[in-house]
Amino acid sequence: MKIDILTLFPEMYDGFLNTSIIKSAVDRKLVKIKTTNIRDYSQDKHKKVDDTPYGGGSGMVLMCQPIFDAVKDLKKKNSKVILMTPQGVKYNQKIAYNLSKEEHLILVCGHYEGFDERIR
Repeated sequence: MKIDILTLFPEMYDGFLNTSIIKSAVDRKLVKIKTTNIRDYSQDKHKKVDDTPYGGGSGMVLMCQPIFDAVKDLKKKNSKVILMTPQGVKYNQKIAYNLSKEEHLILVCGHYEGFDERIR
């Protein structure tokens, strides 16, 4: 299984990827996990990835372009893309088991006030 994690903070994942049961699975080549910084796909010269919500509102949201480009670059025929949101389905053992059968997962992790709704 291959897992790509799209995030603004790839260094946050170093701890769990290099310890415990996850490290054991990686060492045994049961899973390959790669973190990718969403900023790497920004077309802005300052690597900007956030914008004000379309239609107004407080806070900042992640803009479409960097996420669309990152997913397009990583996605293969056998990929399953998961957008991590508080509104999503609660993660449980059944979901974990079903996801373990996938060949490739792309986890899109949010920040700020969330995502531009067009990303959904």
